[in-house]
Amino acid sequence: MSHKLFRFMDLPRQPPRYVPVAIRVLGYGEISGDFASTEASAQAGRCIDCGNPYCENACPVHNYIPNWLKLVEEGRLFEAATLMHETNPLPEICGRVCPQDRLCEGACTLEQGDFGAVTIGSIERSITDEAFRQGWRPDLSHVVESGRRVAVVGAGPAGLACADRLRRAGIAADVFDRQREIGGLLTFGIPPFKLDKSVVRTRRDVLEGMGVQFHLGVEIGRDIAFEQLLADYDAVFIGTGAYTFVDGQLPGAELDGVHYALPFLIANVDRLIDEQPVPAALDLNGKHVVVLGGGDTGMDCNRTAIRLGAASVTCVYRRDEMSMPGSRREVGSSRDEGVQFLFNRQPTALIGEGNKVCAVQVVTTELVDDGKGGVQLRNVEGSEKELPADVVIQAFGFRASPPVWCDAYGIERDRSGRILAGHEGRLPFQTSHPKVFAGGDNMRGADLVVRAVYDGREAAGSIAQMFSELELAEVEYAV
Repeated sequence: MSHKLFRFMDLPRQPPRYVPVAIRVLGYGEISGDFASTEASAQAGRCIDCGNPYCENACPVHNYIPNWLKLVEEGRLFEAATLMHETNPLPEICGRVCPQDRLCEGACTLEQGDFGAVTIGSIERSITDEAFRQGWRPDLSHVVESGRRVAVVGAGPAGLACADRLRRAGIAADVFDRQREIGGLLTFGIPPFKLDKSVVRTRRDVLEGMGVQFHLGVEIGRDIAFEQLLADYDAVFIGTGAYTFVDGQLPGAELDGVHYALPFLIANVDRLIDEQPVPAALDLNGKHVVVLGGGDTGMDCNRTAIRLGAASVTCVYRRDEMSMPGSRREVGSSRDEGVQFLFNRQPTALIGEGNKVCAVQVVTTELVDDGKGGVQLRNVEGSEKELPADVVIQAFGFRASPPVWCDAYGIERDRSGRILAGHEGRLPFQTSHPKVFAGGDNMRGADLVVRAVYDGREAAGSIAQMFSELELAEVEYAV
């Protein structure tokens, strides 16, 4: 027993082996593989089952982490996969794209003790991947079909999580998306070196095996009226994400060579899916690239630019490194792959020669007392400097992108355009239209994939609850 309790002292934290930098920057494959079963078991055995699972509390979907780590340690693969899916409809995806350093692993007791957190994310993805390879699928043999039907608008993480939970409740789920493949930004925004697209295709196979129906290349409001969904379905879930990029309002943004992050990333993923050569607009070979912004999207742009042949990539962020919103892992990967970081710099203008960008003007920033007990960011007078740039990518974040037809059907939004849901007198995630529920980035604003998964999961629970209440009311009325 004592040997088990102190295994974390004998066996250090060891993530899956990474592809060497010199090789991985030549392509778009994921930069690390899965654990072998013996490695996963050994790393899972480092968990001390501390009694207060801070990891579980820090996880937005509150995964039963110590419980499935124990199953992994004992080699009970299918049981571990089943338990993972009890809380997380997309564990193989969250295991890849979650910032575990700021969530479960950051809260791990061993991390606080400087022994190195349990490799929770890597185990999660490895076990799910292996379970799928060995034929594991969700067991719906006990599910009783309710006869209810729900339309899910958007096949991103919120919509996929909602569809999964609806099927587990015996509710038919039809998912509509304007793209040609499921996943939303999981497919078209996140680069393949973080999330290989075969992973999303496997999830599609799993969901279709559960009875989820996908209607792709179909835009609600263009190809099918929203009114038709309200007429044909018992409820609607809206999970349309956040695609509206934040405009930094920088002078010179109209110059050639200036990109917004999301169109840049989507264009590159599109051509990779179609196995097309690099188009002229994405040809960064030998060019000096400046990326503006310190979030995960900025890191995606950094690392994509390296793979597109940039001579140099400089990432500019207005605060210090510890204030960066991006995952520490992604910052580290960017740095490993040759990206240079410039902190405490605020971009103020894009400079051009003719109609082509040639530099970014930045000013040094500092934190000063705001006179109210806090601090604020201030530009240092006289510190302006120009950074040479052949290409500039603006990655300042995204805003919610609710459909334009929301207003016509009484679906309330706040000033920033986010859908309002779950307010007093409503079920969680229920909008001002009683048949319509919403979740994910169109309700929160741009946020983590795992929080969109949580929203979709919980919204499905609210939809099922609404159906139960309606059926109860019908019985009482009949009596």
